Amino acid sequence: MTSTSFETSLYQHLTPFFERHQFLLLPEKKQYRKTTDTGFQHILLCPTFYAHETTLAVRLGCRNEQIEQIAQQFLTSQSISQLDTNTLLISIGQFSDFTIDRFCIHSEDELLSVCEQIEHFFATSGFDFLAASSSLLALDRLLNNQPGQPCLYVFNQMHRYYKGLITARLNHNTHFDALVDTYRHLLLAQTQNRHEQIRFERLISYLHYYSAN
Repeated sequence: MTSTSFETSLYQHLTPFFERHQFLLLPEKKQYRKTTDTGFQHILLCPTFYAHETTLAVRLGCRNEQIEQIAQQFLTSQSISQLDTNTLLISIGQFSDFTIDRFCIHSEDELLSVCEQIEHFFATSGFDFLAASSSLLALDRLLNNQPGQPCLYVFNQMHRYYKGLITARLNHNTHFDALVDTYRHLLLAQTQNRHEQIRFERLISYLHYYSAN
């Protein structure tokens, strides 16, 4: 199965299901996206093509526009458009009730089976997770409840330090100052890049004087 035929078949199987839940296909971005009052929710389909099989990773996440508008003033070297950045992103393999991180597909029949598994996952837990994780309160909890541990919901932990602080400030988290100390320590341990450290300190100064409308 060629890459073009695989993706065409994949979208044909999944689009009716996701459209029933107000997720629209954006094929050029390899995702389904639903606009919300605070940003968007999205489902990313990431195929990798090999000689004798195709693997498919499925990720789900959300973007909070207020958080990203602040974060993108301080983050650099983005591999995607600033308008497409996500605040949370997690693989379905990281959910406790789902044991597959990447699907391995060799035929049209296997693709159909994978699509059925994807639909079942979203119908039973995926959509609920996206709906529950979109508020500032939920984002603050997911990003900052265990600040000393890696966050499962952000692929780039450096970005977690920035977005965790922004979310805490917007949500009036009473532990904001403690989070500043923790994330500053973690960032210094992770990078010796002086420019990165300066950008992070600029964010901290900005947030100390930031007042959300």
